[in-house]
Amino acid sequence: MKAQTVRTKYGLLEGVREDGCIVFKGVPYAAPPVGKLRWRAPQPPKAWEGTFKADHYGNRFAQEYKMDATSLYGKEFYTDTVFATPVSEDGLYLNIWMPDRECTAPLAVAVYIHGGGFMGGCGHEVEFRTNAYAAKDVILVTINYRLGMFGFLAHPWLAEEDDVACGNYGIMDQIAALNWVRENIAAFGGDPDNITIFGQSAGCMSVQTLLSTPYARGKFAKAILQSGAGYPVIIQPEVPLEDAFERGKKAAGLLGASCLDMLRAVPAERIYEVQGKLMMESMMAGKGLPFSPVLNGTFRTAPYDELTRQGLTADVPTMIGSTKNDITVSISEAKAGRSRFQDCCRDWALEMEKTGHQPSYVYFFTRDLPGDEAGAFHSAELWYMFGTLKNCWRPMTKADEVLSERMVSYWTNFMKHSDPNGPGLPLWPPCTKEEPFEMILNI
Repeated sequence: MKAQTVRTKYGLLEGVREDGCIVFKGVPYAAPPVGKLRWRAPQPPKAWEGTFKADHYGNRFAQEYKMDATSLYGKEFYTDTVFATPVSEDGLYLNIWMPDRECTAPLAVAVYIHGGGFMGGCGHEVEFRTNAYAAKDVILVTINYRLGMFGFLAHPWLAEEDDVACGNYGIMDQIAALNWVRENIAAFGGDPDNITIFGQSAGCMSVQTLLSTPYARGKFAKAILQSGAGYPVIIQPEVPLEDAFERGKKAAGLLGASCLDMLRAVPAERIYEVQGKLMMESMMAGKGLPFSPVLNGTFRTAPYDELTRQGLTADVPTMIGSTKNDITVSISEAKAGRSRFQDCCRDWALEMEKTGHQPSYVYFFTRDLPGDEAGAFHSAELWYMFGTLKNCWRPMTKADEVLSERMVSYWTNFMKHSDPNGPGLPLWPPCTKEEPFEMILNI
């Protein structure tokens, strides 16, 4: 058995044994972004005395994410104890699952960025709590990051103070988490030079942003993009700085703030109110999410599509894909078996090849989940690729278990070797102009 206590740069951490893993829960990777640190680039956490007992999940980052328990996503992911976890601006925590056994070589590391429309979610949702990656010698890290107005507000006051961070605090949190992992993961048996970033939905958009900013360059070795990215971008293009400024100035006015100090003193509850109002206005106007990564000219210098076309994204191996009934997919597209979303994932891979980047592997998840008529909905693949079918309410079958094992193997093989293939698995070639292959994931 491995020791439960690990020495990090900031002090001793003591984890807990669960399902063949040692899990370190609620580890602070940055200082709480409160008070004068609200809307500033993340700062390092403080070192602690003695042993930090990492035996419970940290706060969810501040959010007012009301989910009807009878709705698709409420029933699917949010009926357990996740919502019992407090919400707070003191919410920059990560969790680590590592094998509970001695390993002879440094292990691949996977850092997962959760979805939730940049408005909600956390790194310890029930579908992410898995021993499946550790069982295949991959250390899994899940993270929280700043959300909504706290993570993506842009305003001339903020740009004057720090034009790099302005509008992208949540993404900078993700980079801070990567820095923490690179500094400390060797103590857990991980290889800091073999880190895969992966995410779904807003987490996928985050991964595409990390691929696109020089501030994350060299901090990861490969990337997996699930239902939120591609070429061209069709879900949520980046927000131009001028538009973000306009929204930020409106937010400050609604909050009654005439200077940055007043803005930083506004209670979180008032920010929720204004955020909700701006969210409604944006969605009603067909403008999408009101708070998401901002094209501010420094942290992000050009649109995603332009960087992809010019070959200026990080040159790392990638996996990319979507689901049959994904977001933006129409009923007619789903019935026809081909969607714009599916095309943009394939075209991402072809653009990577055209610009001389390392290989890209494309998947298409088509399994209609049992238990209702939701089909292969946006996020449906999460239970399978995390190996957490047992946490799901649905009447999963033996065939679902086989599919999940196959997907966990593909994902962890890619994390270890930059290639999803392995013994006993159907061959998954990279997607190229000569062979535009897409791996169909179904029972």
